[in-house]
Amino acid sequence: MRESAVFNYNTIRVEHRGPLTWVILDRPGKANALSNELLDEFSDALRRLATEGGPVIAIRGEGKGFSSGYDLEQVGKLTVLPDPVVDRERLQRNVDRYLAMWDHPKPIIAAVHGYCIAGATQMCVYADITVVADDARIGEPTVPIGGGYVAPLWVPLVGPKRAKEFAFVPGNSIDGPTAVEWGWANHSVPADQLVAVVEDLARRIAMTPPSVLRIKKLSINRAAEATGFRDAASAGAGMDALLHLSPEVLEVKEFIKRVGLKEAMAAYRVAATTPLTVSPVHTSKETPPHV
Repeated sequence: MRESAVFNYNTIRVEHRGPLTWVILDRPGKANALSNELLDEFSDALRRLATEGGPVIAIRGEGKGFSSGYDLEQVGKLTVLPDPVVDRERLQRNVDRYLAMWDHPKPIIAAVHGYCIAGATQMCVYADITVVADDARIGEPTVPIGGGYVAPLWVPLVGPKRAKEFAFVPGNSIDGPTAVEWGWANHSVPADQLVAVVEDLARRIAMTPPSVLRIKKLSINRAAEATGFRDAASAGAGMDALLHLSPEVLEVKEFIKRVGLKEAMAAYRVAATTPLTVSPVHTSKETPPHV
């Protein structure tokens, strides 16, 4: 492997650390929101790292958190696309980027600190191993304008009941220890030890020859796909595109347009799933639709 390979990107960084190559989401001023440019650069880096860099890849975010999810000014636009076929194709492109992680010849570790919201959780689902900080917040989109796109991908990891509990409450979230208890993550560690733990894990993984790692990953993936993992991933885009044109979702989007995104998010924000608490329906002066 060519560990000295140079990667020049605007929204991500690629750093080689012995047997591990880090892919770092690098838009801290935008909460590492997944923009079109970032997603394109991420896909290009994955393609190149199939033959360059170390035998193990890890992904983390720069700054206060992993990622706030899709950039609402670009990828996760709140405007209505009149053509559901175009909308479905747009959504499927995102899923295909993450399936490239699933199909990648190298093991991929997600290292999550701070916040990991909505579309960013999709990225972690397709990682081979996920290590989270104890105080991480793994969350559902705050405003309920989509469905069938994020939480269904959690089902193979946490089961349908927990995926439903997570998805039914707008802005729901779980912390690091809960993510491990549910099966969404492998380990939860103190935030200041996250990078060191992942690098140590990568060193131990790299003791196995790359060709053996490749076949082990392929074999386990095939077992998961036998239970419908890939089919579930492909179905999500169509379900989400269908929902985007429903009258009730359009009503929520009008609410966002009227009060602004920040106020709309406050109106839907409630306590996290774990521990269960009695919480107000909303925390703003605005009452969201259907409440």
